Amino acid sequence: MLAGIITSKTRVKLLTRFFLNPEAKAYLRELAAEFGSSTNGIREELQQLVRSKLLKCEKQGRHIFYRADESHPLFPELHSMVEKSLGMNRILESILTRLGDLELAYLIDDYAEGRDTGIIDLVLVGNINNYHLSDLSTKTERYIGRKIRSLVLSRDEFETMKPKLENRSRLLLWEKAQRPQREKAL
Repeated sequence: MLAGIITSKTRVKLLTRFFLNPEAKAYLRELAAEFGSSTNGIREELQQLVRSKLLKCEKQGRHIFYRADESHPLFPELHSMVEKSLGMNRILESILTRLGDLELAYLIDDYAEGRDTGIIDLVLVGNINNYHLSDLSTKTERYIGRKIRSLVLSRDEFETMKPKLENRSRLLLWEKAQRPQREKAL
C-alpha cells in the first residue's frame, strides 16, 4: 500500500519501522543491518525525514537514535496507514468480533518494534474460541500476506507469564473497556 504512494523502498521501511510503534527507536547501523542496506542510503532518508519533522533524533552516547515525532500533524494518518498496510486493522477487526471473551490483545516482538518480518506475534488474554482463532488466522494470513502466531492465555496464565513478557517488546492493541486503568501495561 505505502509502496504505491512512496517510491523509495527505504523510506517505506523506515516509516513502517517508526510509525507502527512510535515508542520504538533505532540508530543508523542497526537499521542498515535490519534492512540489509548501505548506511549512506538510510542516512539520506533519515535526514530527509528529520528535516520534514516526521522523525526526531537524539544523541545517546556514540549513537544517534531516531523515532517517530508524535506531535507532527500527519502522525495519526501515517500511523493508521502503516497499520492498514500491515493488515493490523483486519487482525483487530477479526479478533474483536468473533473470538469470544477477549480481555487483552498485545502485539509482541518484531512487529511491536516496527519491524515487518512477515510473522506477526500476538498475545491474547481471555476465554478464546481456538477453532475460530485458527480459522480467522488462516483467512487473515491469506489476505495480508503474513503469518500470524498467537499465544492464548487465561487471565491466571497471563499473570504468571507477565514477568517474562515484560522483557519483550510489546504494543497493547486492545483491552476490554471495563478493565481498570492500572492493568493496562504489562
